[in-house]
Amino acid sequence: MTTAASLPADVTETTDPAADAAAGSADGTAQNAGETPAADATSTPEPAPEAPTEVLEASDDFVEGVGERSETAGAFLSTLREWAIETDTFRFSLLDALLIIAVILLVLTGAWLATRLVRAALKRATRLDGSQTVLAEKLTTMAIWGAAFFIGIDLLGIDLTALAFFGGAFGLAIGFGLQKTFGNLISGILLLLDKSIKPGDVITVTDGSGNESFGQIRKIGIRAISVITRDQTEYLIPNENLMINQVVNWSYSSRDVRVRAPVGVSYNSDIPLVKELLYQAVADTNRILTSPRPRVNIMEFGDNSVNFEIRFWIRDPEEGLANIRSDVYDRVWELFKQNDVEIPFPQQDIHLRSSKELDRLIDLLSDQKAKAAK
Repeated sequence: MTTAASLPADVTETTDPAADAAAGSADGTAQNAGETPAADATSTPEPAPEAPTEVLEASDDFVEGVGERSETAGAFLSTLREWAIETDTFRFSLLDALLIIAVILLVLTGAWLATRLVRAALKRATRLDGSQTVLAEKLTTMAIWGAAFFIGIDLLGIDLTALAFFGGAFGLAIGFGLQKTFGNLISGILLLLDKSIKPGDVITVTDGSGNESFGQIRKIGIRAISVITRDQTEYLIPNENLMINQVVNWSYSSRDVRVRAPVGVSYNSDIPLVKELLYQAVADTNRILTSPRPRVNIMEFGDNSVNFEIRFWIRDPEEGLANIRSDVYDRVWELFKQNDVEIPFPQQDIHLRSSKELDRLIDLLSDQKAKAAK
């Protein structure tokens, strides 16, 4: 016996929505079988050209901020912003130029005031010597101006990528044009670090003719040092020259300078008296130190005189060496005149060897003299 399976009468047939949509689509396609569908033309749109980069990104914010407070001022600034120079890469307006000038003046004024305050504070610092004060002043000045530069860039909101084309020229300027400047700057800092040259030192300055003169260092700048001589001539010597050339610093470790004054007297002079008079001349002259003690030495027995040398010390070479030597000679001259000490001048004795020709010449001169007497 065969049994047939039957579904319950109350079971509802379920349909798939996706299948219905597919069926509907098939029906629609079948209905439009006689029509030709239009082809979808898909073309790639051209990219819109990029707007030029604003050199000062802060100008837009500035205009908006001013416009919120005053419509007239905002309209005026907008007009200034419209007057601009545009290229494919950047846009530079008249408003940008005015903002740059204003920020530069503001930053320069602030940096100048900060530098003056730092200098005044360093001058009141008693724990620092001259070279340490100058070094601290230079380092703080460099830090202040460096910070001022970056503050100005931040205030302006400059897009440095828009100024990237200046990088190559600036790099060449650093490599060639500013090479000596940076070399002198580093040399000045090194001189202050090792304290070999400092303001107030007395050094020997050689001019273009090779003449040497004493000069006192007035200041050490970024590029050169200023040296003033006794005749008020001011020399500007690059810092780098002091690093690579020999420099005579008369006050490096001590300000005491020994001065020499040679004196010659006749062989008929009383030598002990001469030495006593020379010591007295040194004692009667101002600016000469008593310690270290002066010294009078007999240097040699020369052709025409007994040669002495007076050696004495001073502590102010910037006041000159020739003038102090002259003062000593003036006093020596007075003392020698008072005590009849002779200062000889060069003399030579000529001895003629006897010969027949010389005898004939003498006889001839004698005859001429006798005839002239008659």
